[in-house]
Amino acid sequence: MNILFVTAAALVDRDGRVLVQQRSHHRSMAGLWEFPGGKVEPGETPEHALIRELREELGIETEAACLAPAGFASEALGERHLVLLLYVCRKWRGIPAALDSDGIKWVRPLELHALDMPPADKPLIGLLEALV
Repeated sequence: MNILFVTAAALVDRDGRVLVQQRSHHRSMAGLWEFPGGKVEPGETPEHALIRELREELGIETEAACLAPAGFASEALGERHLVLLLYVCRKWRGIPAALDSDGIKWVRPLELHALDMPPADKPLIGLLEALV
């Protein structure tokens, strides 16, 4: 089985809100809200992949030391199997902007339950409620 490793960040602001982004209309699962992040490319560590993805998707910079491993989700995805590695990040430089999505918003962890999210993201909501 082909396993796809994906990293994601729960960016947490000073008010305890988490940033989510809406998947672009030209991507699979368009319109769903997700934690920012993306695929781990060959030769990358999960942390370096997430730092790269946050730069590309949101225009922000962070360091590996600012990424705290929080949990993971495992989900069948067609012919592949997705393993989503979630990190909590409370420190970054810059103001997040929707550079590669149809929008971003800050929500309380409890509010995540009401959002349409990909199946791999949903099991991580309870974890965030406990952590934030």
